[in-house]
Amino acid sequence: MDIPCRADGIATAVNDLRCLFGERVTTSDAMREHHGAGESHLPAQWPDAVVMARSTEEVAEAVRIAHRLCVPIIPYGAGSSLEGQIHAPFGGISLDLSQMDSIMAVNPEDMDCTVACGVTRQALNEHLRDTGLFFPVDLGAHASLGGMASTRASGTTTVRYGSMRDLVLGLTVVMPDGQIIKTGGRARKSAAGYDLTRLMIGSEGTLGVITELTLRLFGIPETAQSAMCSFASIEEATETVVEALQCGLCLNRIELADAVQMNAINRYSGTDLPEQPTLWIELTGSSVQVAHDMALLRDLAEGSLRFDVAETAEAASKLWRIRHTALYAARALRPGIKGISTDVCVPVSKLPACISAILEVIATTSIVAPLIGHVGDGNFHLVLLHDPARPDEVEEARHINSNLIRIAIEMGGTCTGEHGVGLGKKPYLEAEHGPALDVMRGIKRALDPANIMNPGKIFDL
Repeated sequence: MDIPCRADGIATAVNDLRCLFGERVTTSDAMREHHGAGESHLPAQWPDAVVMARSTEEVAEAVRIAHRLCVPIIPYGAGSSLEGQIHAPFGGISLDLSQMDSIMAVNPEDMDCTVACGVTRQALNEHLRDTGLFFPVDLGAHASLGGMASTRASGTTTVRYGSMRDLVLGLTVVMPDGQIIKTGGRARKSAAGYDLTRLMIGSEGTLGVITELTLRLFGIPETAQSAMCSFASIEEATETVVEALQCGLCLNRIELADAVQMNAINRYSGTDLPEQPTLWIELTGSSVQVAHDMALLRDLAEGSLRFDVAETAEAASKLWRIRHTALYAARALRPGIKGISTDVCVPVSKLPACISAILEVIATTSIVAPLIGHVGDGNFHLVLLHDPARPDEVEEARHINSNLIRIAIEMGGTCTGEHGVGLGKKPYLEAEHGPALDVMRGIKRALDPANIMNPGKIFDL
């Protein structure tokens, strides 16, 4: 791999950046540690310095300095990535974009908006509250919209609205030489040239720094109703999901947890829910449509052990708060251990077989592995709780993870549905993409020949 030539340039880069950014450049251990760890299970890798940028122009100035001195640049949003995207394996500059948090334009008539990259999805929806519009991507994490685009994020509402790939209309991007470009626009479709917007989405900062986004918005549905139903087996639960999708119900969210995860939730949240495979379901649309589809859903889930409908908005909100704490509940089963959070995605029809196959593998190990997933789009997570200081547990966790990815790819799926590649999923891309991985490397070399943009992520050069 071509390792960026930065050893003799970092001191000069820090000095030059301090001339522009003043006290917004820091080399303190506390800040470097914070910006080199995130939520990943991977060991921290610190940058040499942290720079707090406040505008696209400032990002461009910082990148130009890094480009001139051949110093790595690692974009940083909210620090909630799980696969080591913000780690600094070669040191360099962590470019913190969290202060770029302005909502620049909202166009209610066209149902779109333009925001700076540091705006969080929560802040955007709070700003939109009085417009009757909302931005639908619903993650379990606190994340910036720039980071969500960089990792091609999705969440609980993907089954209805799609992922960031589907919801970003255009971007402002600072390229590896500091040039500022705009991709896409506000039109809902275009046939003008290469689709650079989608090239940047999911590139994890390896091709440029996303600084502004134009996003699609949606009207808040007239009616929403949520339910929770438990089943005797994972197979029954996943088969109900497939049937619900095939019937064309007005599904907004449909989530799955296994018995281990439900036990973790009860312990963490102080609830008394059935410790059985469980679905969370939300239907949205007109009141007539929602009532009709909820009745049909009851029929589809006739084999369920329990079917509870949230009768009030408060009850529904409580139900979904429980779902969003699932990762932290899983980790609380072994305090102090983050574990490996998997996120394979398969065609929905293959979901029951994929889950069944990996549960057989888990049963041969000592690993506790709660399961939670956005099963409406074939994506599910296992949290492989293991002690990194115990080689036997590390080996078992890796065994489960590698088998899960193999099973998913054999079924026409992917090693990562939403967390991205970063450092953690790099070993599996060859099996998934084959010769196409060399095409990706060619694009990277063409746009970033010095390999300064988040080097070491996704693949090695």
